[in-house]
Amino acid sequence: MSEQHPYPWPAASSTGVGSWPGEDPDEAVRTVLGELPDLPHLPELPGRGVGADMVGRTAGLLVEFPVEVQPTGWRVADTPGRDLYRAHGFLSRDLDVLAEHAHAYEGALKIQVAGPWTMAASVELRNGQRMVADPGAYRDLAASHLEGVRAHLAEVRKRVPGARLLVQVDEPSLPAVLLGALPTASGYGRLRAVDRVRVEEVLRTLFGVIEEAGAVPAVHCCAADAPLDLLRRSGARALSLDAALLDRRHDDMIGTAVEAGVGLLLGVVPAVDPPPAQRDRMSDPATNVEVVRELWNRLGFGPDLLTRAVVPTPACGLAGASPEHARAALKAVRDGARVLRDEPHRS
Repeated sequence: MSEQHPYPWPAASSTGVGSWPGEDPDEAVRTVLGELPDLPHLPELPGRGVGADMVGRTAGLLVEFPVEVQPTGWRVADTPGRDLYRAHGFLSRDLDVLAEHAHAYEGALKIQVAGPWTMAASVELRNGQRMVADPGAYRDLAASHLEGVRAHLAEVRKRVPGARLLVQVDEPSLPAVLLGALPTASGYGRLRAVDRVRVEEVLRTLFGVIEEAGAVPAVHCCAADAPLDLLRRSGARALSLDAALLDRRHDDMIGTAVEAGVGLLLGVVPAVDPPPAQRDRMSDPATNVEVVRELWNRLGFGPDLLTRAVVPTPACGLAGASPEHARAALKAVRDGARVLRDEPHRS
């Protein structure tokens, strides 16, 4: 990536966060490729059940680290079982469908994996405690996750050899890991916060491996207390955030990131079906991206940088939306990107 254009996507791009409603990967891939031609993503379909959920999908990537589903969630197991078999099958099918429809595609393509800290916060040890509570356990998990992501990137490249990969690492649990807000197995206490230096070290290693593989590391965290400075220092080249949660408290951190060449994937339309009044407002692309234009005005950057650095997205994954709203959301973010290009300032 050149200094003149450090972003892995074309100017005026739009994209989705990851998940999609329904159970048909063929329809999902065709829809995403059609609606998001500049920065499509590999859709995830958690509606298919165990193994298609965010944690299960990434659990299927882990190397020599079997897990299984228990009533409380995913848990470390002695040997791989049917839950991992399902996860492998879902992902293999998704990659085959991607190859069928996008083998000749040349351009930016986004894929998503759950991050190491969200995995450590979600997967349980055999005693029912979260892995994040045991430093040795989450070190082993992070090492397995690293190798799994490396192998996954190689598999995606086989399917779409002309793609420039953007790897979105989903870390919704990261703020809770840092703040010591995760409940213990009993539910009566809270797990101790993980040291920020250790958190940053694990992420920096992962992002380094992604870059060594020729891809671009990004992070999605749609919490109001997302650790933006930590993610930038760790080497993330793009931050995926819910624009509605950003206010003046975040301006300095976002400004520093943009000055460092970090791109912003900003959620500007709801991820679930909105009430009628909000649905009507969603049909106006200028209204959808007004929050982005206000942010950019506060930061004081020029309009040319806006159309290159910022990618409109839904606020989060669309698995909980109706198919109609999911398609409308992709059209809304695509139209919003054009507004940012043609009318960066409020008319």
